[in-house]
Amino acid sequence: MMTDPIADFFTRIRNGLMVHHNSIEMPSSKMKVRIAEILQEEGFIKKFHVREDNKQGILKLHLKYHNGDPAIRGIRRVSKPGRRTYVSSRSIPKVLSGLGIAIITTSSGVITDQLCREKGVGGEVLGHVW
Repeated sequence: MMTDPIADFFTRIRNGLMVHHNSIEMPSSKMKVRIAEILQEEGFIKKFHVREDNKQGILKLHLKYHNGDPAIRGIRRVSKPGRRTYVSSRSIPKVLSGLGIAIITTSSGVITDQLCREKGVGGEVLGHVW
């Protein structure tokens, strides 16, 4: 049993980038698929797809590189099971002065920090990507 599947998701991405893998696989979930959609929309990964091999499914991410350097310079889990981190709509953090993104789970779903500011909603900060 895994206590923090989102931290495992981020760690698999980080490890795959460090050894320059073209793609990585992990168990799928709705939250992981939504985070993968955000990473694709923001240009951090090439593409992703879910393979329905078993009951849970396998999420496959195709990583993106520019001249040998990974598109994701850093990825960090903020809110953890032992210490949740919540922000209001007025105190949403900017990652690297707006160069990165914060992934936030809200009542409107899992969205980026920019969309949170536009909608005026706060929530739990899942992680930062830059």
